[in-house]
Amino acid sequence: ALLTMKATVIATFFGAFLICTYAAKEAPKKTKKAKLYVPQIDCDVKAGKIINPEFIAKCPPGCQDVKYRVYGTDIYASFSSVCNAAIHSGIIDNTGGKILVQKVAGHSGYRGSFSNGVRSLSLPRWRESFLVSEGKPRKGVTYPSTLEYSSSKSTAVKSGNDPVNVSTGDTVRKEYQTSPVPTPATQMATTTPTPTTTTTDPSTTTPKPTTTPATTRSTTVAAAAKTRPGLHRVRDTAFRGSSTSASYRNILRSNTGIQRQEPVAAFRRAAGSPAHLAMETDLWKPGLSLFDTGFSSKEELNPKPLESVSQGNPNCKVDLSFLMDGSWSIGKRRFRLQKQFLSNVAQALGISSAGPLMGIIQYGDDPSTEFNLKTYANSKDLRNAIEKISQKGGLSNVGKALSFVNKNFFSDANGNRGGAPNVVVVMVDGWPTDRVEEASRLARESGINIFFVTIEAAAESEKQNIIEPNFVDKAVCRTNGFYSINVPSWFGLHKVVQPLVKRVCDSDRLVCSKTCLNSADIGFVIDGSSSVGTSNFRTVLQFVANISKEFEISDTDTRIGAVQYTYEQRLEFSFDKYSTKQDVLSAIKRISYWSGGTSTGAAISYASEQLFSKSKPNKRKIMILITDGRSYDDVRVPAMAAHRNGVIAYSVGVAWAAQDELEAIATDPDKEHSFFVDEFDNLYRFVNQLIQNICTEFNSQPRN
Repeated sequence: ALLTMKATVIATFFGAFLICTYAAKEAPKKTKKAKLYVPQIDCDVKAGKIINPEFIAKCPPGCQDVKYRVYGTDIYASFSSVCNAAIHSGIIDNTGGKILVQKVAGHSGYRGSFSNGVRSLSLPRWRESFLVSEGKPRKGVTYPSTLEYSSSKSTAVKSGNDPVNVSTGDTVRKEYQTSPVPTPATQMATTTPTPTTTTTDPSTTTPKPTTTPATTRSTTVAAAAKTRPGLHRVRDTAFRGSSTSASYRNILRSNTGIQRQEPVAAFRRAAGSPAHLAMETDLWKPGLSLFDTGFSSKEELNPKPLESVSQGNPNCKVDLSFLMDGSWSIGKRRFRLQKQFLSNVAQALGISSAGPLMGIIQYGDDPSTEFNLKTYANSKDLRNAIEKISQKGGLSNVGKALSFVNKNFFSDANGNRGGAPNVVVVMVDGWPTDRVEEASRLARESGINIFFVTIEAAAESEKQNIIEPNFVDKAVCRTNGFYSINVPSWFGLHKVVQPLVKRVCDSDRLVCSKTCLNSADIGFVIDGSSSVGTSNFRTVLQFVANISKEFEISDTDTRIGAVQYTYEQRLEFSFDKYSTKQDVLSAIKRISYWSGGTSTGAAISYASEQLFSKSKPNKRKIMILITDGRSYDDVRVPAMAAHRNGVIAYSVGVAWAAQDELEAIATDPDKEHSFFVDEFDNLYRFVNQLIQNICTEFNSQPRN
């Protein structure tokens, strides 16, 4: 028995020794640092969609893409792509890698820049920011192995910072809530990470709409993110110069609006799905004022009411076409700001049949007419129509759009009124993707006044990507600054409504309404001497008629007058005698042949006194002299006097006309202003050449 008891004691002692030894060996294992599991995020994930206030994540390769937008430099707005922001900051490159993200408070301004191959954009303000650094954990901080994404399934939210329990299933997890607290001064939100508790049912796959009561002032991150959609801004030449896939177009066309501080109906969708991407980037209720977006200063939150300039006043009788930018580079958010701007312009103009009329063409790859001049005759209907315009997408082919408007828009069938100036206002986000110079020149020569409103022009680092440098000066009616407006930010576009309206209504300065065909007083000085003969004189009159009918004739457009001379001079009709083309042609036909000698010098002096001294100040004075022989008097002194008085002289000699006299009569350079044919029957050959020279000279005037 004693041996048995000793054996039991020894066995017990030995067992305890083994246990202690085993525990001692196991202790170091328990204190060994657990390996951190780093969750991976997609390229399109925005910081605002992740609830965790600080986390480490792994970015995949290929996030350096213009569709993953970034806002800010060093400190980024929370609806920026996390991974592309990390590339912009230089933490990782396009091969991906681990990053550390820390949420911080919102800022009053974010500066855009070009860094590490990524173009970040500027932003006036945003409610939440984040910092990106190397993906190493900080001491004393525990990082989640799975990230919590904001959910739209919350059915109740408390204001303040208290935890919120929302029971919709069996599992419970912690979330962080962003609580915007409006202040009387700015009504801007402050960000306070607050622990909240929500429950999710893992088996639930069908989206279920839920509603947040209108009485609450606090919203979940998900709802807040949806009421502040991301801005779409593309500066990458490769994107602007390449075709956009149909799937991406469908993404950008998706649109669901949620208005700020109203009952919110939201649907949970798989993160990264096209609909999800569209919702989180481009949500903006159509009725939402551009002044109620959270980006405006206090002053902008209470804008002055739009002043109506014309209200149908005939003093602002213009036929106006807006070329609106519908390219993918502008994004849906800015496209809506553009529509709001056009709506404000329509309101300020006071659209009416007695005053200004307005049509809109949207351009991208190709232009298309949204509505023409005669579609709407009041501002209310026009503004409703503008609101319904949907973005077409594509490139920014402004040159193509200008060609389209020149050939198709200002026609009688589209409501062009003839007596009203034709005005085109081109809206451009950044810069065009095609050339505009030639299309603009042809439009100007057709009498179209071209204005450019450029928004967020190219930065210095981007200018090498512009296809046509100085494209604005090459396009606008005049380069004196009157026809171009540059707006630094889309959020300041509303500030130029009144300045633009005042400019397009200033008909006295719409100088491109005046073309080579509608802005001259043309005086014909016709040789009626005996050497011409009756038959040839009729040929001369036909030559005069053929030239005249190519011009736009009225009391406000081109006017025609005629003098016949021999030894003496006779005023056949003055500039103010006939105001229609048919009356002028009939008057030319009735001119009777006089017969006599040839005093060309005296005829020039007579025309200067009887015709051109009574020309209108805003008209180009053009004299076309036709003669068949040498003058009996001096032509040089009268011609020089006429030139000094602003008369542009063209000389046409037939048969025995003296070449030296033709050159003396003609304005310099002689070869462009003097013509000679050997017989009267060949006069017709110079009709087109003479008109072309008149127009070339007109269009070569300085545009400053």
